[in-house]
Amino acid sequence: MSQGSNFVDYVKICCRSGHGGPGSAHLHRDVFTAKGGPDGGDGGRGGHVIVKGNAQLWTLLHLKYRKHVIAGDGESGGSSLRSGKTGRDEILEVPLGTIARNAETGEVLFEINTDGETKILTPGGRGGLGNWHFKSPTQQTPRFAQPGEDGREDWNILELKLLADVGLVGFPNAGKSTLLSVVSAAKPEIADYAFTTLVPNLGIVSYRDNRSFVMADIPGIIEGASQGRGLGIRFLRHIERNSTLLFMVPADTNRTIKEEYEILLNELNEYNPELMHKPRVLAITKADMLDQELQEEMEREVPKDVPHIFISAVAQKGITELKDLLWKEINR
Repeated sequence: MSQGSNFVDYVKICCRSGHGGPGSAHLHRDVFTAKGGPDGGDGGRGGHVIVKGNAQLWTLLHLKYRKHVIAGDGESGGSSLRSGKTGRDEILEVPLGTIARNAETGEVLFEINTDGETKILTPGGRGGLGNWHFKSPTQQTPRFAQPGEDGREDWNILELKLLADVGLVGFPNAGKSTLLSVVSAAKPEIADYAFTTLVPNLGIVSYRDNRSFVMADIPGIIEGASQGRGLGIRFLRHIERNSTLLFMVPADTNRTIKEEYEILLNELNEYNPELMHKPRVLAITKADMLDQELQEEMEREVPKDVPHIFISAVAQKGITELKDLLWKEINR
């Protein structure tokens, strides 16, 4: 996955659908008929703005600079009951896990989760009916037809939630990026200061027998993220899609392991209580700094209701056991 500004998970787009074509008010004329009946065809519908799922895409980057999307207008109906041509549809391809919302009301319109799935974001105007529809015993030759319906113009938001098997949850500097760089081919930026990870990183983790799973490193949560402090809230939504959450607490934390775990848990609960039902695993990171005695002492303060493991990404300690534990939780 590309780094930095290439990961775009939010775009706002003005979508204009096409106007419907007007119906025709034509009356039939030919060599043998001087005053024939109505034979005006219907107008074509205006083009839709359509959103389509594409499993090859990871980001909304290709839509970042496309502020206006305009579909084609429908054509007028013709004589001999010929219908007008339908306006050109505009198709926006998006990664799986994309949600469409109305920018004015915030209402969620739909969600795209499967490859090739299509949904209409802004429908085109209907074409007008030709005059032959209005023929009746009392009105044999209607000389009018219906105008086409206007297209719509909406501001919409497309927002991506990552689809991953394991989401890493922890404060900045808990060692999430380091773990991801060790267990997968992802190359996240790593440094010893808060918020090095400004975009979610995805990595494919190889497992035994050619199996694999997707791990997402989400920027560090800080206390108050659920109220919108720091970068937290924007990234908490990515966690909603992960099937298993890996909580990471460094061994050199200023609090106890239990306290730090509970603060993280509380942030998730405040943001979305449904996240509390996801399977959880706790990893105590930077365990290469601990001797046996210290580890046993810490073991006593680890919360009992969550499977836990001591790991060190740098020293490659406990990594295989961690993968086993995660695989078991993902497939439970």
